[in-house]
Amino acid sequence: MGAFLSLCFGGRKKRVHDSEVGQVDAQPPTVAPPQPNPEPKTIYIAVMGATGSGKTTFVNAASGSELRVGMGLESCTNEVQTSQPFMLDGNRVILIDTPGFDDTTKSDTDVLKMIAAYLRTMHEQKKTLSGVIYMHRISDIKVGGTTRRDFTMFQELCGKEAYRNVLLVTNMWGSVDDEVALAREKELSEKEIFFKPILDSGAILLRHMNDQASAHEIIRNLTSKVPVVLRIQSELEAANDITQTSAFAQLNRELMEQAERNRQELDKLRSELEEAAQAQDEETREELQEEADKMEAELSRVQNEATKLASEYQAELRRIEEQLRARAA
Repeated sequence: MGAFLSLCFGGRKKRVHDSEVGQVDAQPPTVAPPQPNPEPKTIYIAVMGATGSGKTTFVNAASGSELRVGMGLESCTNEVQTSQPFMLDGNRVILIDTPGFDDTTKSDTDVLKMIAAYLRTMHEQKKTLSGVIYMHRISDIKVGGTTRRDFTMFQELCGKEAYRNVLLVTNMWGSVDDEVALAREKELSEKEIFFKPILDSGAILLRHMNDQASAHEIIRNLTSKVPVVLRIQSELEAANDITQTSAFAQLNRELMEQAERNRQELDKLRSELEEAAQAQDEETREELQEEADKMEAELSRVQNEATKLASEYQAELRRIEEQLRARAA
């Protein structure tokens, strides 16, 4: 009988035949299962600015979307809308196109409730913004009152804590002489009433050259940023009352100032009406009465704007929530 070796394992003996010495049980090679590719990070970026500043054109250039673009100062962005997702450096990017506060078809209170409701819903769904792009036409001869008002509302929406995630983007460089455009850019960046306070707090001033490559270079400044919660999102999370937000307070101040101007104009018209009646100038009196009626209607509208905003905001919030649920279904 062939020799055998006795090996002890925990007190038990196992016989190993001579022919088995030095042999190792053959095991099939272990093959790791294929690992699924990680989901790309989704980057959300809001695009804001005055009506006609090129917001939708920028969104379309960057994403390949075909959102409707307005002509001149006419707005076609009647509600908050999103681009189709697109890939950039391994990231899935979605741009959020917003109407301006000087919208030609909606009041400033309508615009505020739409933007506020959308941003609030995003925040509830744990979708955070990587940044905000503010578009400004370098072709503007001067920054008028309307643009300043829009920019002030933009600042109130964002809050100083979010300025590090803000890009101030000038466009339409091809429609103005280079020397003039550079002078305007310098003025925007150095004057306290324009971009300087935001730039000093971490925002970046960039140029868009109206093509996809330029748009993508701009967006790359935000893809690695730590996402940010805007001031209005924090305020609505705390109170869920749009009338308690900084943006509403700013808008309400402007509405009250407008109402006071309307009252003064109405008083003037009434005085002129009395003079026309005394002079028995019926034609002039009728014209003035028509103007006075229009002014009274405008005054009433302005006074009611702030009051109706609270209830309409809640309705807009429900509408957007239902819309997003329908898209997800």
